[in-house]
Amino acid sequence: MKKLPLLMLCVSTFLWIGCSEPPQPVAKKEPEKAAEPASGQSALFKMYQVARASWSGDAQVLKLNSIQVPEVPAAAGKAGAWQATFTSGTLAKTRTYTYSVVEQEGNLHKGVFSTGEEAWSGRQGMNTSFDIRSVSFDSDAAYKTADEKAGDYDKKNPGMPISFQLEKIDKFTTPVWRVVWGESVGTSSFSIYVDASLGKFLEKMH
Repeated sequence: MKKLPLLMLCVSTFLWIGCSEPPQPVAKKEPEKAAEPASGQSALFKMYQVARASWSGDAQVLKLNSIQVPEVPAAAGKAGAWQATFTSGTLAKTRTYTYSVVEQEGNLHKGVFSTGEEAWSGRQGMNTSFDIRSVSFDSDAAYKTADEKAGDYDKKNPGMPISFQLEKIDKFTTPVWRVVWGESVGTSSFSIYVDASLGKFLEKMH
């Protein structure tokens, strides 16, 4: 009879061990996905939100440029980073922001980042500011329209980088996308203007 308590203790210990949960396997960490490029309109809106909230409530767009980032894979009508300049009539100033999908050395940081401001008197060369709501067509749609008109140039110059510029200039009544075959307008020999409000082809520039 004296052995009975010891036997019961062994049985209860065995049952406790048997009912306890086994250790959970350590979850494998998924590899980070490569950063995806952003369209011009989406990047512009992110910068505009910051400009209105933290700088000036009457912010308008003066210009937008794409920035090529080698670490970000290319996609038609998109870029790894964008730079936008906004105007404020009440402050008589412009402020420039960048939006990047990755962190880079220098002044290019992931997300929205301000790079400074300058005085503004209502014009900047040929450019005038405009309401962001007048941009109805995104950069990828502008590229598709422009590419349909660039067949001969594409055949003669395959694999060229494509850059983008959004602006309102005296030549046109609405804001326009300038789709540029090359790193920038200054180094390119071919570009196409596309209406940013209606999405239609406007003009080739040689």
